[in-house]
Amino acid sequence: MPSYVRLGEVPHKRHTQFRKPDGGLYSEELFGEEGFSGVYSLLYHQYPPTRVTRIARYGDVCQKEWPQEVHRHHHMKTAGVEPQGDLVSGRRVLMYNNECVISVARPAEEMRAFYRNSQGDELLFVHEGTGALETTFGLLPYQEGDYLVLPRGVTWRAQPGTTGQRFLIVEAYGGAIQPPRRYRNEFGQLLEHSPYCERDLRPPTELPRHEERGEFDVRIRVNGEIMTYTFDFHPLDLVGWDGFLYPYAFSIHDFEPITGRVHQPPPVHQTFEGPGFVVCSFCPRKLDYHPEAVPIPYNHSNIDSDEMIYYVSGSFGSRKGIEVSSITLHPRGIPHGPQPGLVEKALGAQATDELAVMVDTFRPLKLAADAEALDDPSYPFSWRE
Repeated sequence: MPSYVRLGEVPHKRHTQFRKPDGGLYSEELFGEEGFSGVYSLLYHQYPPTRVTRIARYGDVCQKEWPQEVHRHHHMKTAGVEPQGDLVSGRRVLMYNNECVISVARPAEEMRAFYRNSQGDELLFVHEGTGALETTFGLLPYQEGDYLVLPRGVTWRAQPGTTGQRFLIVEAYGGAIQPPRRYRNEFGQLLEHSPYCERDLRPPTELPRHEERGEFDVRIRVNGEIMTYTFDFHPLDLVGWDGFLYPYAFSIHDFEPITGRVHQPPPVHQTFEGPGFVVCSFCPRKLDYHPEAVPIPYNHSNIDSDEMIYYVSGSFGSRKGIEVSSITLHPRGIPHGPQPGLVEKALGAQATDELAVMVDTFRPLKLAADAEALDDPSYPFSWRE
């Protein structure tokens, strides 16, 4: 779990009077998971967060499936995807199940409205671009290589700092996205042998004081639909907050790979866990150093998991024909591994410069309609000599 953080002004005791300079009371809000039993933060607003001036239905959230006639591996080339929409409206869903949705986005415009996913946590991986997220909890700057972890219920809006932004997005439904439990002790502290620690997790840096009045729209995703809530005050009106639940950034470049004398399996690269899936980071690292090591993944069958890999940069030793922003999907029930000639080529290699993000799901993924145009149908036959 992220550590305790305090930002802005909070009263000495929780649930006690906290007054404005004019004598009025600030409005306290408990922002928590699992009712009153999970992790939480206490937020202090200038206006009651319940104060809304208009509510309207904005639209449905529906995934259109690309039905599969055969069960096979896939390679989707997303590098040439044209920019569209903003970081929410411009998402192209590629695969999904009841527990997660995996998308790519190349925003063409800034977000005008704020957004709140009240159904699930979101993990945004920043492949290209810099900027900041305006969030309930303050400004969260981002740069290339950052994972942005947004707990469900956080209100946010992206402020791109550069053009040419590119994101991989994982939405989680039915549970939180968090550091793996096996990396944490009974108190939630990251263990000495975990591949990163609390120092690497970056909470919001500052809490701007927003006192603007007017009309502000927040698009809220809930129950498979999106609603527009309109407020007559700025929705990011906090003067302070403290607690354990908040958005944060973690750079893939701060992940410290675990290596060994012989090839290490993908769980050593695990970075986050979610409901029914894990997220792994394949980073530049020293390769296996046994004198007879085969420093490349061995053939393996995904008997009960679907494996998606998003290729960020570098040379991925077990694949041919992979491009920046390529996505491979190796579904359950059929083996995959190094393509012909790559095992021999890898012998004696000392290090790899690969950078990739993997999502393994433990329930089958469906392919979405947007995946069809990006798919290379020859990929399942790339293991032939």
